[in-house]
Formats: sequence, C-alpha cells, structure tokens
Amino acid sequence: MAVKTKKTSKESIMSLYMDYVLEHEKVPKSVYKFCKDNAIVESDFYLYFGSIGALQKSIWTTFFDNTIKVIHKNKEYGEFANRDKMLTFLFTFFEVLTLNRSYVLFVMDNAPSPLKNMMQVKELRKKVKDFAKDLINKGNASKSSKLTKHNPQLFSEGAWLQVLFLMNFWRTDDSPGFEKTDVAIEKSVNTIFDVFDNTPLENILDFGKFLYKETFA
Repeated sequence: MAVKTKKTSKESIMSLYMDYVLEHEKVPKSVYKFCKDNAIVESDFYLYFGSIGALQKSIWTTFFDNTIKVIHKNKEYGEFANRDKMLTFLFTFFEVLTLNRSYVLFVMDNAPSPLKNMMQVKELRKKVKDFAKDLINKGNASKSSKLTKHNPQLFSEGAWLQVLFLMNFWRTDDSPGFEKTDVAIEKSVNTIFDVFDNTPLENILDFGKFLYKETFA
C-alpha cells in the first residue's frame, strides 16, 4: 500500500526539519531519509531546497526575514534614530530566536566549529551586515562633512560580531524572560554607538578585536 504523503511548503519543510533534529537529536543523513521519515515526496523537497545544508541556511535567514517583517509593522520605526533601529532589530531578533530556542541551542551545541565559521549562518551574516550598512549609509547621507561620516563596512562587521556575542550570551542566560540578554543588548548597542561616535578609527578596530576575543577565545 502506498504511503500517504503530506502537502508541503517551504515553511512546513523547515518546521518538520526543526522537529526532526530535536526529536532525533541529530541531523538526517540524507534528503531521502528525512523525506521518507516525514512522508514528503523527495521531489517536493527539491522545489525549495537543493540540499539539507541549503535548508539549514534558509532557517536562519527566515529568522532574520521574520524579524524585519515584525519591526516594519511599527509605523514609527522609519522615524527612529539609527541607535533605536538597531535596538529594535536586536530585541526583535532575539524574540524570534527565543520562539525557536530549542532548535537554536541544538545547532549551537552541536556545531563542529564556532558559530561564526558555520556555513549555515553565512547568509544570515550577509543579511545582518547589509542591514547595518543600510543604517549607516542613510545616516551618512545627511552629513556634509567626511569627518563625521561612519565607515559602513566597519560598522556592519561590528554589528555581526555583536550578534554573535549576544547569541553566546543568550545561550547561557538563565534569567526569567532572558532579561539579562535584554540588558546586554541595550548596553552593547549603546557602547558600540558611543564608540563609533566618539572614538578614533584605530581604537574602533581595537574594540572589534577585543569583542571578537571575548566572544570566541
């Protein structure tokens, strides 16, 4: 008797995958195995993803995309200063991660290398950096002096390191409602913006090295 298969969508496959790795405590060995265990037609899987690795990347970019959708529902967001836009982004991003905490912790706890080196966050890194660059470019457009303008590339790399730093902090945060992470987000954003506003370029680079060392050492 033929096995009844499920109707699939990109979102449903991602949800099934997340459930699969949490229930089995491991990544499926192949697309075939994953599809068979979840009654998915293999060709339907390939409509949305070329591999398990592509699916993994898509989950992380979906976390980002959902964050952007949520923050743009606030009609006042467009009028926020860059500092407040970054705060809003990070608070919302970690709310999204918290909704999927078990999966995110599974990935982080089973990573063969630091999260920064993982292929599955490669596209997330690009999206975070593009978001940060856009903030700085729009801010620079209103400044007439080159001396007061910020370096978009430098700021965007700092924003990505900040996300990784906060993820590692959130990973071990056992406070109610992850309130310590909220405090860390606010303090880190204020510190980084203060540094970029008031510190010479070479000191900013040193700060980036310090943040990297503290996060991944």
